[in-house]
Amino acid sequence: MKTNSVHNRSQLRSAVGMVVSGLGLILSLTGCSKADYLDINAADRPPLNAQVRFVNARPINTPLQFWTFTTQVTTSPVAINQASPYLATVFGSVQINFTEGSSTSYKASQQFGNSATFTATSRPNGPIATFFHTVFAARTANASSDSLILFYDDLKAPAAGKAKVRFVNLSPGVGALDVRASTGSTLFTNVPYGRAANSAIAGETLSAFTLGPFNTVDAGALTLSVNRVGGSVVGESKTLTFEAGKIYTVFTNGVPGSTASVAIQRIEHPVQP
Repeated sequence: MKTNSVHNRSQLRSAVGMVVSGLGLILSLTGCSKADYLDINAADRPPLNAQVRFVNARPINTPLQFWTFTTQVTTSPVAINQASPYLATVFGSVQINFTEGSSTSYKASQQFGNSATFTATSRPNGPIATFFHTVFAARTANASSDSLILFYDDLKAPAAGKAKVRFVNLSPGVGALDVRASTGSTLFTNVPYGRAANSAIAGETLSAFTLGPFNTVDAGALTLSVNRVGGSVVGESKTLTFEAGKIYTVFTNGVPGSTASVAIQRIEHPVQP
């Protein structure tokens, strides 16, 4: 997807504003003013970092380790369809990599935060200090190689009696997807590969959280199916319970016609005050 120069400048202003806002949050939590923070010796200042969790969304049953630059961030391998806890990482322009098992050879490597233009795979947004992020290890759109995709996580609690749900299409070769409930409602529509439902990667609505927004749903159990847009069901349906006050990401992975067929997966996010 292309963006014009106005959109690029808007995105850059948003990113700068978010970093400044994040610094303000850290200072308020530590009881320091910005002037106080800058007056403190660098070694004594409260550390600034990004919080990132890593998800193994590849349709390959091999655990992964995740790295920033040459530093391994995860302390234990992340199994297929599982997520690490949020981990403190560097922020800004950051190279994120992953390896298989005990290997130190990168299976995929992606530089985030090094460009002014977003693309359909949610690049090149980089980790922002004090923000929470989810990074998916996934296959590319044609399933020929591995890739990494980053989203910002809005972890404010949902309204009473509600849950927050984000849907991400990570099934190569399927095309855009709809997510339907057994109640007859369509929860998410026309979600391209590598994107979150209802995401905005350009225009005046662009912000960190519009790249991977959460939708509010009524708490309770839902039987979900994924369909090609306006067409047939892909993979098997799955019943998920969404608890009031909780936050979830639902994603698909798997490749049609393979032993790792398209399936619905879910991870839960901790609510932040």
